[in-house]
Amino acid sequence: MQIELIQTFIDLCETRSFNRTAERLSVTQSTVSGRVRALEGSLGHRLFTRSRAGTELTTGGLRFAPHARALLHAWTEARHAVGDSGGVLTMRIGIQSDLVTLHFSELIGDFRAALPGTAFLFEADYSAQMCSDLMTGAEDLAILFSPRYHPDLHFETVGEITYLMVSTETDRLSDVRQETYIMPHYSYAMPQLHAALHPRLATASLSIGQNTAMVLLLRSLGGTAYVHRPSAEELIRAGTCRAVADAAPIQQPVFAGLHVRNRHRSAHRRMLQIVRGRFGPSGAAPARRRGA
Repeated sequence: MQIELIQTFIDLCETRSFNRTAERLSVTQSTVSGRVRALEGSLGHRLFTRSRAGTELTTGGLRFAPHARALLHAWTEARHAVGDSGGVLTMRIGIQSDLVTLHFSELIGDFRAALPGTAFLFEADYSAQMCSDLMTGAEDLAILFSPRYHPDLHFETVGEITYLMVSTETDRLSDVRQETYIMPHYSYAMPQLHAALHPRLATASLSIGQNTAMVLLLRSLGGTAYVHRPSAEELIRAGTCRAVADAAPIQQPVFAGLHVRNRHRSAHRRMLQIVRGRFGPSGAAPARRRGA
């Protein structure tokens, strides 16, 4: 069976749109339709129904979906196994972009000490892509802000980081100007958290989704924004910004995620323990399962 048929089926399960799946896979809509027909022909059952209301899975499609995800995950793992040179196991780790400057070198050292003889590939990315990579097996572990809960994925809360409001203009919340305020969009949940704290600033015209970019913008253009605590302290020490002392901090939870197939493997359990220890408030944070 051609693996692109499985990839197309899984993507269509998510989008429920032949056109959207074609865009995401960079193929034509007729190619998507042809792949679905070929897969249905191989299985001897229809997988989707199409109507004006949209595209829906048939009963057969619903039954096939978990097997398709398992096939794609196994295929990706097999490709990595064949590609690993010299018999060296490679662990692929995704990490939220904003976390690269926090405990990153320590994590690398801890992982290498705990799993000697293992090669590591670290990639900074955003939560949505990391969750997709965990699903397919392209990543073994992800450290992220926004879990995408799914029966095939396991997530644990491993700690949290703090964002503080700083300003080049004022140290009082009442004097923060909407026209020079930059909205934080570091995770999917942050706009809602922010709106609850500061409804007056929720309609600011500029929003940034990365801490490094936010710091650069404050240094070049000025204004007021939430930045990661170490960045806030550095900006204040440099005299670039002042702390807006009466603005409440925003706490962003940090999660670790992996495929359920890997949840009980010793190497993955060891990496999870290390991540808890680095991001937990004091030593290893208690593990908490978050379901779909």
